Amino acid sequence: MGGLPSPDAEHRRGKRIKSYDVGSLPIDGDTELLSKGAIIFTSILPLLRGPDDPKVRSSRIFEEKIVQVFLDKLRAGIDVPNYPQFRDMSLMFLEMIEGIQRGEKGYTRVKRISLKPEAAIPEVEALRRNASKLRQEAGADRIRIKVCVTGPYTLSSSFERRDASLFAELGDSLAEVLSKAIFRGRDAEVALVAVDEPVLGFLSDPLLDFGSEGREALLRAWERVCHTASSRDVETAFHLHNTSDDLFWSVDSLRIVESHVDDPLYSSEKTKRMLEEKNKFLKASLCITNFDELIMRKLQGKSTASGEGLQEKLAQVWKSIQRGEIDPKDFLESSNLMRKRLVQTVERFGKERVPYAGPECGLRSFPNYQCALECLARISKTVRAFDPST
Repeated sequence: MGGLPSPDAEHRRGKRIKSYDVGSLPIDGDTELLSKGAIIFTSILPLLRGPDDPKVRSSRIFEEKIVQVFLDKLRAGIDVPNYPQFRDMSLMFLEMIEGIQRGEKGYTRVKRISLKPEAAIPEVEALRRNASKLRQEAGADRIRIKVCVTGPYTLSSSFERRDASLFAELGDSLAEVLSKAIFRGRDAEVALVAVDEPVLGFLSDPLLDFGSEGREALLRAWERVCHTASSRDVETAFHLHNTSDDLFWSVDSLRIVESHVDDPLYSSEKTKRMLEEKNKFLKASLCITNFDELIMRKLQGKSTASGEGLQEKLAQVWKSIQRGEIDPKDFLESSNLMRKRLVQTVERFGKERVPYAGPECGLRSFPNYQCALECLARISKTVRAFDPST
């Protein structure tokens, strides 16, 4: 069990940029077993049945997997790893609330939404229970953990009927479960909370019209969730895939904003103005994480084919990867390209506005676990080698 990479004395001149990941990874194991184990892990079932009970065993397998993968992220050099996210990002939170029913067209409310009494984020609880082991095996003074919650807007997209009160009720439930998840101990602490809103901005939504009740309700819901973290001295971030709707800038308790590599967030003059006016910060997104896109970009650089021809080549590459004929790591972006993006972000917005860097999104689309870890290792190497004082 090796220790963590040396932080290079915090670059001696000025505080160095830290790395964090978005959470998801390719699943190396039985997905159904892990999902069942997650649900059982925070229930009273392990206390009522013996260790040989199949359901209890699944909870133990879940716990071991979460701890092992989190350690792997630390060994890859990530400063503030997100809890390993193997489950569906919306379903894992919708399963925690009561007052809803699932139908063919989505969820419906049957009464006011509230958090189930026993609800918790089992991935975070697994890390809390194993905090001492994590610190010892990582060779760290204290482990810093990132917790992501799926935001109220994205969760609302799973409902058949949506209105302003839905944003409010979902926000209240998320804030409550988050208050249970945040902890600070001798061995580990929750240092960063990210609200994931990948659905925001892609479609015109009358609920978010300027001046509408829905827009104000969503803003209050976001504020409620972020304040739950910031009031406990935990940093807050928004993970976005599209920043065309700029409502997020108005969340007072939000500190850090991030989006995908090519999002205008990282090239717009408006971003620089809003960072200063709202006193917010950026996470620099260093690499593309859609593996289809990584393959296509390499194919486009080597081939004159287009359209259906490229799609056929994409399918052939995936077959070759699955047969072990091609190493998927060959499609990862280089440390030099990651450094170029980091330098551009820091030069454009100022080193004081870029405290974190990492991948643009989760790595679930990657072909295998080792390829995903290699991506995290390249990110860490890039960030740790970067001196923001130069």
